Amino acid sequence: MALADAILACLTERPMTGYELAKTFDSSIGFFWKADHQQIYRELSKLRERGHIQGREVVQSGKPNKLVYTLTSEGKAAFRHWAARPSTPASIKDDLLIRLYALDAVDIEPLRADLMARQEHHRDRYERYERILKKRFPDGSASAADMGKLLGLRIGLKHEQMVAEWCEEAIATLSAISGAAGILPFDGTRKETGSGD
Repeated sequence: MALADAILACLTERPMTGYELAKTFDSSIGFFWKADHQQIYRELSKLRERGHIQGREVVQSGKPNKLVYTLTSEGKAAFRHWAARPSTPASIKDDLLIRLYALDAVDIEPLRADLMARQEHHRDRYERYERILKKRFPDGSASAADMGKLLGLRIGLKHEQMVAEWCEEAIATLSAISGAAGILPFDGTRKETGSGD
């Protein structure tokens, strides 16, 4: 997948300014495809050159005019063509897993601290997905147009929970090796770990 495809996907929902697209990447589609604001603006220029989107200037009083982007028929066709192709399963490239692979050659305490930070990161993302899910789909159902978004949130929740629980397991294991204590499980209740466990 390329950034262009992710931008076209956003524009299938509604016309947006570059700023609105960047905010969408920050708050939703960015969970699955990362891009900074500069990358998005550069890609918008390329998509315009290819004829996949068009920009319409909206005059505003008291502030700069804004450019609203819309999919063209060529853009819709390009997106449908991309969406019909088989997806490629994501591959994992994670330096933390490489450190764990060589556990007997690294210091355990920095690795354990890294795992705790990683666990916190995934817990935070889990809670963020949960807030979005409750706000956007309070009864757990969605229209046909929004079903893909609901399914994306559900896999996001499961992924973040699974990784946070794995971090808990890894921290407990490293704590037992090093004799450290005091990890916080995913359910929020404290477990004491150490050489006596």
